[in-house]
Amino acid sequence: MLGDLIAASHVITLEQLPDLVVKHTSRVGWTGVLIYLADLQQDVLCLLAGQGPGAGGGVAAPPQVVRVEGTLAGRAFQTGGIVAGATSEAAHWWVPLLDGTERLGVLRASAAPGTEMDSQAAQDLRNLAGLIALMIVSKRAVSDTYARLVRRRSMNVAAEMEWRIMPPRTIATDRVLISAVMEPAYEVSGDVFDYAIAHETVHLALFDAMGHDTAAGLTANLAVAASRNRRRQGPGILQIAEAVERALVEQFGSSRYATGILAELNAATGVLTWTSLGHPPPVVIRKGRTALILDCPPAPPMGTDLGLPPTLGRDQLEPGDRLLLYTDGITEARNREGREFGLAGFTDFLIQHHADGLPVPETLRRLIRRHLAYHDGRLGDDATVLLLEWSGPTPYRPARVEALAGLPEHTTAATPQAAPWTTPTRDVL
Repeated sequence: MLGDLIAASHVITLEQLPDLVVKHTSRVGWTGVLIYLADLQQDVLCLLAGQGPGAGGGVAAPPQVVRVEGTLAGRAFQTGGIVAGATSEAAHWWVPLLDGTERLGVLRASAAPGTEMDSQAAQDLRNLAGLIALMIVSKRAVSDTYARLVRRRSMNVAAEMEWRIMPPRTIATDRVLISAVMEPAYEVSGDVFDYAIAHETVHLALFDAMGHDTAAGLTANLAVAASRNRRRQGPGILQIAEAVERALVEQFGSSRYATGILAELNAATGVLTWTSLGHPPPVVIRKGRTALILDCPPAPPMGTDLGLPPTLGRDQLEPGDRLLLYTDGITEARNREGREFGLAGFTDFLIQHHADGLPVPETLRRLIRRHLAYHDGRLGDDATVLLLEWSGPTPYRPARVEALAGLPEHTTAATPQAAPWTTPTRDVL
């Protein structure tokens, strides 16, 4: 069945995918399969259009929108597990749709009333959901239907640019997990995050361009492009910072600038090298309970043409450390009473939810919901967080990766990938 789906998927549009899935899954006993995709802010799950008659596995029309909070579908999305439900017409299972570790939405598979789920059926559903997720990703870049479906209101031009250039919000390997959130999702202008992995080196970047307009979006886009271009020619944080500085000055004179953090983590040793360009320093949450602010003399923002070179910081992470890069829209934004959310409020929230054992993407989703609520749903500045957790010299156990990323159980390899990496030396942070 999966092979037939692959063969039929090459020349279809995204709108044709739901009917194609129903056609092939009905042959193996699923009376209905629905595809729900998460909106941009991950508040609701939206039914992908195009389902033909009978797609829902029952007489009643399926809901077009399902909230993430307080629903079975939402629980599957939040936790990464398969969640069962039933009506008088059918048995239902909600299955996470994941592109790697990036949460796309959920699948609802239906069968005859009284049908029970055994381990083989559960694995079949996980395989089906994984294949459908890959198909969605292969089609969405050229689908305006997808863009309209996952947006709940209009988006400004700067945000249109920002979301286009950024990598997936979550990725995991057997060494690191990286996850990010950004608000206001539809009006973001100058914030942008970036990351890449080359062998054992993890590159991280966070930029905050001046202003709250389209020009800020242009500045941020140019900063990311210059950073990637120089990074791909060879490593070197100072060289990357210089390339961004040069690109911004050549384009804007010294009238536009961006603050930022550039960092490289050696995933084998845990050595973190970084520099601050007029930006708040990184924070490390250690042992799930202590927040440590890293220290390095900051340089001027990129694009100011002041000729003052940045300084490199070098720190040793410990196994399980969570590295936080963030913009000042998280810590300095004030509510209507004039109180800042603050660095302590930010880190305390993450420490508390670390203790709750939630997947990292879900923790960040709840953080940004809390931040929005604190400011009555309106932010005066972009607010972005990029979180990295390092496994330590020993790769993650499969169960640990599943728990961190919110993967369905037993979707990772049985044993971690071996690597000829040495145990790191221990420096003082």
